[in-house]
Amino acid sequence: MFSAADLPPTIPVFPLPGALLLPRARLPLHLFEPRYLAMFEDTLKTSHRLIGMVQPRDIPGTNDTRLHAIGCAGRVTAFSETEDGRYMITLSGISRFRVQREVSGFTPYLKADVTWDGFDRDLGPTEHDAHFKREKFLNLLNRFFAANELNTDWDSLKQADDELLINSLSMLCPFEPEDKQALLEAPSLSTRRETLVTLIEFALRSGGTSEEIVQ
Repeated sequence: MFSAADLPPTIPVFPLPGALLLPRARLPLHLFEPRYLAMFEDTLKTSHRLIGMVQPRDIPGTNDTRLHAIGCAGRVTAFSETEDGRYMITLSGISRFRVQREVSGFTPYLKADVTWDGFDRDLGPTEHDAHFKREKFLNLLNRFFAANELNTDWDSLKQADDELLINSLSMLCPFEPEDKQALLEAPSLSTRRETLVTLIEFALRSGGTSEEIVQ
């Protein structure tokens, strides 16, 4: 378990559009670029073993990109090396952070000075959603999966606790990067569930299907 005192002021960051990590969730990653292999090897030498996942965003009117203000740090909890030197790693989400300053020039990969203030909830116990209407939500999800030709283990979804279900779907569903960012920045599990439902409902309507929003 991490406490606020364990969280470092500077972390390596992996800018990856469309990749979403949430606290207490797990994200598998495939590392093969030399700079990210170096990042991973340096991370293993630290006591915290944290890597910050953050989405890049385009700067209007330019060809430049910047990091989104908010990302989520994960601890390296598992990894395996392939014969050709690539790594398959697993990050376990610890806490969201706010980027204060990008740090470059000292390593082949990007680092950032970050603040963890405002995300105390991330270090706490599993969240629950007291107003979650699971049956209606799963019915809507079933229509979304069918429309997008997606498969899943429905028995596992029915048995998963609120946080695991909502966060796993937020990470796995094929939404646009800005939609993923909205899910990341949701201040509570219930807000994330409301955002997730709105995105699913919008996707169904965009496909020509009228659905009722389930709150």
